[in-house]
Amino acid sequence: MALQFTDATFDEVLSSNTVVVADFWAEWCGPCKMVGPFIEQLAAEYEGKAAIGKIDIEENDDLATKYAIRNIPTVLFFKNGEVVDKMVGAAPKAAYEEKLKSLL
Repeated sequence: MALQFTDATFDEVLSSNTVVVADFWAEWCGPCKMVGPFIEQLAAEYEGKAAIGKIDIEENDDLATKYAIRNIPTVLFFKNGEVVDKMVGAAPKAAYEEKLKSLL
């Protein structure tokens, strides 16, 4: 199951020196509901290899502001605590997995 990242916990996740995939989403967002299952599947498939989770922008507006999230879904890819890639809008699962694999 995908992790639930929050304003309070995200810095700790980034400091773990693991690859982090963060899906910025909201309950009312149709395309987010298409991406959500892909994030859940990747979280299960890459458990122990990467920290993969979701950030509800309605509840975690500090993170949305910090990373200048203007459109959702936006998926950010982090390595060594830094954003190294991002995808905006819905895409097939394979597109997210390809970016993740390139960072591992």
